[in-house]
Amino acid sequence: MKKNKEQEYWSQHYLKENMGWDIGYPSTPLKEYIEQLKDKNISILIPGAGNAYEAEYLWQQGFRNVCVMDISDIPLKQFQKRNLDFPKSQLLHADFFKHEGQYDLILEQTFFCSFVPTDENRNRYAKHMAKLLKPKGKLVGVWFDIPLTRDIEKRPFGGNKNLYINYLGSHFETITFERCYNSIPPRMGNELFGIFTKS
Repeated sequence: MKKNKEQEYWSQHYLKENMGWDIGYPSTPLKEYIEQLKDKNISILIPGAGNAYEAEYLWQQGFRNVCVMDISDIPLKQFQKRNLDFPKSQLLHADFFKHEGQYDLILEQTFFCSFVPTDENRNRYAKHMAKLLKPKGKLVGVWFDIPLTRDIEKRPFGGNKNLYINYLGSHFETITFERCYNSIPPRMGNELFGIFTKS
């Protein structure tokens, strides 16, 4: 993949181990959602996965059709070292917006909040998420419920429930979108958990 500014930005964070978002294990809201999934044959994508602890947990639970995507290859290599039996073909070093595929489920771990918060970027995100999902496919995950600052270098970028619905509503039906009751203590009160179905 040809290097771009986004790849350089995130790779530098991994190289410097400047990863305040990385908690070292699956986030509780997604872990508990995964534990409710019955069909282990579904196709799952985790974009902007970083060290992908959620993918690791899925793999341990017997889900075999899981793709892990990141714009930096550094966390993908780290993931491979931790999970030697995970297929390399399912580790995607790619730009999310250029990716093509069809999935039953996309898991979102504050990926939306990593993009510079322009209308263009956020609309592109919603549109491409919908494109990558099969009919009635689900987008499930966690979004930061924090003020959106004007500092475009201050990631992650926040938002609130109404702002996110403004972008997602054109492409998805909202099943649930509420304040997380099971966030880890440092993030309690600052996360929303959502389940959306492709319209």
